[in-house]
Amino acid sequence: MASSATTTELKQIIGELNKESFTKLLTKLIGESKYLQNNPPELIPEEDRVVSHLLDILSPLSANSGGGPLIIKHATYYPNRGNLIVEYPGTVPGKVVSFVGCHMDVVTADPTDWEFDPFSLSIEGDKLRGRGTTDCLGHVALVAELMKTLGEKKPKLKSTVVAVFIANEENSAITGVGVDALAKDGLLDHLKSGPLFWIDTADKQPCIGTGGVIPWKLHGTGKLFHSGLAHKAVNAMELTMEALKEIQLRFYRDYPAHPQEAVYSFATPSTMKPTQWTYPGGGINQIPGECTISGDVRLTPFYDVKECMNKLKEYVDDINSNIEKLETRGPVSKYVLHDEQITGRLTITFDEPNSGVACDLNSRGFHVLCKATEEVVGHVKPYSITGSLPLIRDLQDQGFDVQTCGYGLTATYHARNEYCLLSDMCEGYRVFASVIAQLED
Repeated sequence: MASSATTTELKQIIGELNKESFTKLLTKLIGESKYLQNNPPELIPEEDRVVSHLLDILSPLSANSGGGPLIIKHATYYPNRGNLIVEYPGTVPGKVVSFVGCHMDVVTADPTDWEFDPFSLSIEGDKLRGRGTTDCLGHVALVAELMKTLGEKKPKLKSTVVAVFIANEENSAITGVGVDALAKDGLLDHLKSGPLFWIDTADKQPCIGTGGVIPWKLHGTGKLFHSGLAHKAVNAMELTMEALKEIQLRFYRDYPAHPQEAVYSFATPSTMKPTQWTYPGGGINQIPGECTISGDVRLTPFYDVKECMNKLKEYVDDINSNIEKLETRGPVSKYVLHDEQITGRLTITFDEPNSGVACDLNSRGFHVLCKATEEVVGHVKPYSITGSLPLIRDLQDQGFDVQTCGYGLTATYHARNEYCLLSDMCEGYRVFASVIAQLED
C-alpha cells in the first residue's frame, strides 16, 4: 500500500482478529500455565515455554530466519525465563508505538478449587476459561496475533510497531529477570519517542491511574500473664488494636481525598487497613505478650510513598512516647506496669513499597487510545484504581509515556475460575489497529 493511505484503509488492512488462529495459540499457552505459576521458592515460572510457542508463529515472518519483516530478540537473564521483543519496522526513524507488559507468568491455581481445569483452555460460548486467560496470556496471544498480521500483510507504516512480552510480572520482589532488566540494558530506550501501551489491565477502558502500595507490620510487645490476673499483664493484643485505630485516624487526617483523584476517576481514595493477624500462640486463658497486625497502605499517586512511610513511623514513635494516653479497655487494662517497670511498646516495619502512577492525560497516546476505544467499544470512560502496577511507575520515571489498557475482566483477575471473553479480545485487537492507524497521521 502507499504511504499516504488513510486511517480507515490502514485499519482495513490490519483487519479483524483471526479467532481461529488466536484460540489455537491461546490453547497452547494455557496448556503451559501449570509451569508458569509464579510463587517462589516453590514455583519458579518457565516463561520460555511461552516464548517457544510465540517463536513458532513469528519466526517464519522474521528477518532473522524467515525472510520476513519482523525483527525478533530473545533476551534472557535467568535460565528458562526469557523475554521476547518483536519489531515491525516503520519508515520514519524515531517514530514508534509499542505494546508492552504482556507477561508470560501467572498466579497460582489450585485445581481442587476450580469448576474446570485451570491448566487447559476450555470454551463455553464467548468465555475462554483457564488460568491466564485474563491475566495475562490472553493478551500475550492477542498482541502476538497483531504482530503476526503485520508480518504477513506488510503494510507500509511510518511508525515502527514494537511488542514486548515479559517475564516475571507477578512477583515484584524478584528483580533482574523481566522488563526492569530490559530497561537497564537499554533495550527499550528507543520506545521513549512514542507512546508505550501497557497491556495488562481490564474491562476495555483506559486505566489512567494506579495506586502505590506500602505493606506494613505493626508489632506490639506487652507482658504475657494468666487471664485471671489481668492486672499483672500488658495485653499486647489490646495495645496493638488500639494503636492501630489511632494510627488509622491520623493517616486519614493527613491523607484525605486528593483533588486530582476526581480528575482521574479513582475508585477509592488512599486507604490504610489491616489484613492479617498473628501471635505466638498459647492457651485461651493466657493474655498474649506479643502480637502482630499486618496490612497495607494503598496510596494514590498524588502522595509520596516515602513521605507516608516516615509519617507512619512518626505516629508510632509518638504513641510510644505517650503510651499511657492511649485508650484502654476495661478497669484493669493498662500498657504500663509501674511496679515492674514494664512498658508496652510498638514497632512498625515495612516490606518493599511501590509508587502509584498517574498517566499523562495530555499525551498523544492517551488521546488516540480514547478515540480508538470510543469508536470500537462505543464509549470511553477512563478509570483509576488503587491496585498496583509497580513496573510501569519505573518506566514512567525513566521517561516513557506509559498508557495502560486491557481486555480481560477485572472480576476474574487472580480469581478462581478465571476467564476472558473472546468478543472483548476481538475489540481489543480493533483498538490496537485504530491506535496504529491514528498515529500514522
